[in-house]
Amino acid sequence: MTNQTILAVPTNIITGFLGAGKTSAILHLLRQKPADERWAVLVNEFGEIGVDGSLLNGQVGSDKGVFIREVPGGCMCCASGVPMQIALNQLLKEAKPDRLLIEPTGLGHPIEVLAVLSNKYYQPILKLQKNITLVDARNLKDPRYTAHEVFNQQLQVADIIVGSKLDLYQPSDKAQLLNYLRAQAYKPDNIVFIEHGQLPLALLSGETEHSAQLNSHQHHQDNHQLSHQQNHQNASENLPKPLPEKGYIKAINKGQGFNSVGWHFSASKIFNRQKLHSFLSNLQVIRVKAVFITSEGTFGYNSVANHFEQVTLAQGNESRVEIICEDICENIEEQWHEQIMNAIIP
Repeated sequence: MTNQTILAVPTNIITGFLGAGKTSAILHLLRQKPADERWAVLVNEFGEIGVDGSLLNGQVGSDKGVFIREVPGGCMCCASGVPMQIALNQLLKEAKPDRLLIEPTGLGHPIEVLAVLSNKYYQPILKLQKNITLVDARNLKDPRYTAHEVFNQQLQVADIIVGSKLDLYQPSDKAQLLNYLRAQAYKPDNIVFIEHGQLPLALLSGETEHSAQLNSHQHHQDNHQLSHQQNHQNASENLPKPLPEKGYIKAINKGQGFNSVGWHFSASKIFNRQKLHSFLSNLQVIRVKAVFITSEGTFGYNSVANHFEQVTLAQGNESRVEIICEDICENIEEQWHEQIMNAIIP
C-alpha cells in the first residue's frame, strides 16, 4: 500500500475526562486487534512531556502491528490544528493502517478534533466511526467535572458512553450516571459499563451520528486547512528536540483550570525503583503517569483518585513522568524535583 492509496480508514475517537481510563481501554482494544491488521494510535496529552505513547509502546508496538504517535502540550487542535495534522499525516504514512484510534487529552475539546478530522483534506482518507466517551461515574459528585465545559462536550459528541471502572463503584454510582445523562438529555440507551478497561472491540463499528455537528464547523475546518498550509514551516518549532547535555528537561503547562509539571530523562539516567515507588505512590494529586528505566527493569506507573498501579514494560527508551494537579503544583514542584533527582542512581 502506498500513501496515495490510504482511503476511508475506519477512525474512532476515544475520549473522556482526566482519569476516566482511556489509555487502559485503548490498550485492551489493541490486544483484541486482528493479527493481520495494522492499527495506528494518535495520542494527545495535556502535559508537555507526553507519557502515554511510551506506556502503550512498552506493552504493544510496531512488532505487533501497532503504530503510535504523540501530540503533547494541551489540545492538539490549538494553533489551527497544525500539530495534530503534522503528527497524523506522519502516522498515516508510516502505519498505512487498517484502523485509526485517536485519544484526545482529557482537557481537549472533542468537537474541534472532529472538525479537523472531517475537513476536506481528510474526508477521503478517514471514515469517522463511533465516538466513544469514557466516564468514571464516581466523579459526578465533583463539580470540577460536571461543571466543566469539556466534560459535558465529551458526552455531547458520544455515540457510545462507557461507564468505566465499574468494579470500583459504590451501589449508587451507576444509577447516578444514568440519571445525569437523562437530566442532560444525553442518550442513556447508548451506555455500557466496563471493568478494568475491557472495552469490547465490537463497539468501534458503525458510523458516527455526529456529522451534523461537524457541518456547523465547516468554515472553521477550511481555516484549519489553509492555516496548515501557510504555517507548515513554523510548526517545526513544535517537533521534539534533543535533550540538553544535563540529560533531562522539566516542563510546565497550565489551562482549563489545571496545571501539569513533567520531566523527561535520557536513557542514561537509571532510577532506584523503591525510591520512585515511594515518591509516586504518595503523591496527593489529580493524575500521575510515568515510565521509568530502573536498575530492575522498565516500569509504567499510573495513579488517579488514590488508585496506584505499576506495570512491567517490555521496553523503554527514556524515562518520563507527568503530574497533573491544581495550584499545588506551583507550591511544591521544587520538592518533587528534588525527590525525583534523588532517585537517580549515581
